[in-house]
Amino acid sequence: MPLLISNNLKYKQAELYLFEAIAFLKLNNLNNTNNLLSAKAAFNNYNLLVTKNSFSNLKIEGYRVESQIASRENKPQEASTLLDTYLQEKELLYALYIKAIAKSSGYDSNIGDKDEIIASQQKEINKNQKSIYFSKMTTGLSIALIIILSLLALSLFKNNNLRAKANDLLKDKNVELTIAKEKAERASLAKAEFLSTITHELRTPLYAVTGLTHLLLEEDPKPNQKEHLNSLEFSGEYLLSLINNILDLNKLEANKVEIEKTTFSLKKRINDVLITLKKTAEDRKNSLTLEYDESIPEKLIGDPLKLSQVLINLIGNSVKFTQNGEVTIRINKLSSVKDKVNLHVEIEDTGVGISMQKQKSIFETFNQGSLQINRKFGGSGLGLSIVKNLLELMNSKVYLESVLGQGSKFWFDISFNISEDNFGDAELSNKAYNIDYKSLEKISILVVEDNKINQMITKKILEKHKIICKVADNGLDAIKMVKENDFKLILMDIHMPGISGIETTQLIREFDNKIPIIALTAVTIDENLDEFYKAGFNEIIPKPFKPEDFFEKISYTLKAS
Repeated sequence: MPLLISNNLKYKQAELYLFEAIAFLKLNNLNNTNNLLSAKAAFNNYNLLVTKNSFSNLKIEGYRVESQIASRENKPQEASTLLDTYLQEKELLYALYIKAIAKSSGYDSNIGDKDEIIASQQKEINKNQKSIYFSKMTTGLSIALIIILSLLALSLFKNNNLRAKANDLLKDKNVELTIAKEKAERASLAKAEFLSTITHELRTPLYAVTGLTHLLLEEDPKPNQKEHLNSLEFSGEYLLSLINNILDLNKLEANKVEIEKTTFSLKKRINDVLITLKKTAEDRKNSLTLEYDESIPEKLIGDPLKLSQVLINLIGNSVKFTQNGEVTIRINKLSSVKDKVNLHVEIEDTGVGISMQKQKSIFETFNQGSLQINRKFGGSGLGLSIVKNLLELMNSKVYLESVLGQGSKFWFDISFNISEDNFGDAELSNKAYNIDYKSLEKISILVVEDNKINQMITKKILEKHKIICKVADNGLDAIKMVKENDFKLILMDIHMPGISGIETTQLIREFDNKIPIIALTAVTIDENLDEFYKAGFNEIIPKPFKPEDFFEKISYTLKAS
């Protein structure tokens, strides 16, 4: 500006002031008021120069800027008037400009025609502007679409990477799970083999304990000796029960237990259980009461052995944890549809009860009410776990209600098919030991056993009833003795040095199919029944055994042969 003033360039000064005012009007920030004041000051300087020097051309542009200032000052009427003045002066100046051009070119053109040309050109300009605006909008949308697609592609790329990493992780985890599964299966197999082996190793000395106890009890011991022997006999039976429970639980966990379907009498089964537990109940001064719904069909179809096991565990549990009290067994029919009956079984006692905290875990393996309970009443904590697993196999579930110090109530609902068989079955007849010991006298029996203590016990038990007994230490000796002697029956151990009892039996069957052979073994027989009978055994007696069961099977086998 100083340069313009020094050179006296008034027009350029006015033009610069006008541009300054326009610039301040275009500024849009927090200091809008200051910008407006600056714009007005610049416009006033411009206006003074234009008025003094009569810059008519520049004055027309001043109307437009003055209109904008009025608009910013919220003077719409004044702004509109000034804008109209600007347009009129501009149009007039433009007309004069056209005339001057036409005159200088020697043309006498019609101004109206020129106006039409200008209007047409203006329309073309507007059309081009619209086209340019549409092109800009299209370009903007295209750019936005490209950006969105790029972001989507980036997202898909990241997702694919994450998915690939997840797949790799899943593959690694699957490999780990497969390895863990194989380890678990090997551990389960090792556990089963260990239990099978340890069971045999436990049953063998246990047979000596129970056998010797039985022999000593039959030799008319002194009263104090008899008391000790009774305690020893009880301890042996308890240990055998614990071994059997562990085996049962192991088979249940390994899913090796199958439900049988045979005809049986429910009332008879329950009475047998009560007879079995009667002495224990009397020793603890408990009364056993059975409330049986007589409308229940006489013959049902199911698994009586597993049902008996459930009842023995539940009722035995109530008897054990009740002193000078009552144990009540209730069997009611819930409903009966065609050939099926639904039953409700309930065992209630007035015993020590179970705390709310322990009720949540009482059906878990090796779990009892408390350490004090375990010390006072004994037990392994396996019974209720076996009950739970057996009932689940039979599509049922056991429930419990108990108040500490007042008693407990266990119950379950179970369904059985109704049998219409009229022919006899052993289940419906009362079991009683009916052994004719006289008929066993003087018969010759071969005992094949490698354990010297077990040889002595089995021989003494047989000779107590005047049975002639010979002993073979191994399978080869047994085969030789069978060929050279006329034995009426063979008691065959399974695990022996050299050839096993199964192989020995198979070799004997090659030259003698008639002589009855009974497997006298400490192995777990449930999993080997088919193998035993296929090898040629007539019967199986697990060790340790009750002498009554022992002689009953011998008597039955001899009669059958």
